This record gives sequence, structure tokens and C-alpha cells, in this order.
Amino acid sequence: SPAQDDPLSSYEGPPITALDIRVGRINKVWTHEEADKLYCEEIDVGEDEPRLIASGLRPYLSEEDLDGRMVLVLCNLKARKLAGFPSHGMVLCASNEDHTEVKLVSVPVDAKIGERVSVPGFDFEGEEGKPFAENKIGKKKVFEKIAPFLKTSEYGVPEFCGRPLLTSAGVCTSPINNGSVS
Repeated sequence: SPAQDDPLSSYEGPPITALDIRVGRINKVWTHEEADKLYCEEIDVGEDEPRLIASGLRPYLSEEDLDGRMVLVLCNLKARKLAGFPSHGMVLCASNEDHTEVKLVSVPVDAKIGERVSVPGFDFEGEEGKPFAENKIGKKKVFEKIAPFLKTSEYGVPEFCGRPLLTSAGVCTSPINNGSVS
């Protein structure tokens, strides 16, 4: 039988390099006082100040699941208020098909806080590989166009068009096989 078609050959969306996905560590997590689905997190992504991010993960994960964890953060989203909380970024998670199970994407233990995640076969270094500005990401719905191509493999590896999300310390993983990443 012929080799399976490369999903990238038919991909016509924005480049994966448009997204600024970085390794972060959750320094602090607390429940949002008014929104029963939201956690508020303080996340170190290698900048001068930690990011404040709100995530709708309370139905799926405990504070203990989040506290101190290394995570992937989509950093070039415009800050916006979620139930009054100023959220600047998004923690990437894997979920199963019917969204009943949501887990954090796991980062290799030796990955460096603040390092940018890359995908093999794409140049993240040059001018072409620079992430898009926050307002362009929002206006052009860049993440919404790329998200359907962010999936986990049959082994739970988060991938873009079949290529793994990589850190300097190796591939990211998740406990959810054949799921989606968002």
C-alpha cells in the first residue's frame, strides 16, 4: 500500500512558527473566586515578571496537579480579562475526543524555563521563524486555524501535522492518545 499522505502536504494554514509556545513553571495556583471552572496561575516563562494566566481546568485537574508543574504556555496571545482576571497566555493541554478528560502536556524534566518549543522541519531561528505579534494572532485567528492540526499521537506525543513538539531536552508527552491539543 502507498505510504500514508503527509498531513503537512495538504496543510494551508499559518506557519507553526507563528505561535510562541514556551516552557513555563507554575509557581502559584489558586481558584478564581467567581468563576467555578477557572484556576488562576502565576507562571514563570523566563521573562522578568511571571505571567498571570487563567485556565478553565478546575473540572479536570486539582490544584496539586498544577502547582510546581512544568507546562507549555502559548505566550503570544493578547492579555484579556477572564471573569475579571487579567490572563496573558494559555496553558496547553491534551484532551480526549469528547473532552471528558483533559491533562497537562508534559515537558521533559531537563527543559529550560522560557525556552521556545520547536517542531522538526521548521526554522524557528531565522526572521521567518519569529512568532507573530499578539494582535496579529488575535485578528487573524491564527491559533484557531492551527489548533485542528495540533493532536496527540497514538503514543500521546503532542504533534503538529505528525511532527512532535520539541524542547532542547526532547519531545513533550501527554497521557492522552489520539487526542487534541489546545
